[in-house]
Amino acid sequence: MNPHHHLHESTLLSYAAGGLPAPLSVVAGTHLEQCPHCRQRLRDAEAIGAALLEQTQPVAMEARHGQLRAAMLAQLEQASPEPSVVAVAAAPRPLPFERPEANPDHLPASLHPYFGPSLSRLRWRWIAPGVHCIRSAQMPSLIMLKIAPGKCLPMHSHGRSELTQILRGSYNDALGLFAPGDVADLDEEVEHQPVTAPGVPCICVSALDAPLVFSGWLARKIQRFVKL
Repeated sequence: MNPHHHLHESTLLSYAAGGLPAPLSVVAGTHLEQCPHCRQRLRDAEAIGAALLEQTQPVAMEARHGQLRAAMLAQLEQASPEPSVVAVAAAPRPLPFERPEANPDHLPASLHPYFGPSLSRLRWRWIAPGVHCIRSAQMPSLIMLKIAPGKCLPMHSHGRSELTQILRGSYNDALGLFAPGDVADLDEEVEHQPVTAPGVPCICVSALDAPLVFSGWLARKIQRFVKL
């Protein structure tokens, strides 16, 4: 898998800083599992953020560094935490690295808490001809979509941000071809009309932080029922 569409720089910086809304963060994490290029960019963003944070520390803090360190060590000794707890807390959490092509039924690890581990166990809900979805119970704005091959979706833009990670199949729009591993990182300035490719259904996971904005009156009427 070699994705051609990646996370925007601002999205990566927000993800690194922990400032990305939770549903968008799940989709960003799903992409990072499958994209070595963005994982390296994330490491670069974290290094830059750490350097900037260090530069913004007050000069007076440097003089107090030894005193603060001694006080922290004294508090830790008084607390006497269990060694196993300290090890868990101190250990960095590595990003999982998934290869879904090795098992077509397997979902990326970032999605397991919300949709389970496998595609075959999903219970899809019909929302329109050729379009099915599943909405996460924990995060209603985090959804999975299964769209039939050759399906043309309504023209729409976005109220704010949208992240869509392609898991299976593909689609084309004005921005190009989006295939497995690609992510569509979109904002309110983008208007597009995805058309799924022939062959197999396009399965993707999407997160929105505002409802879609449809151009056609029929799509706007249906939107009230499907809540996209």
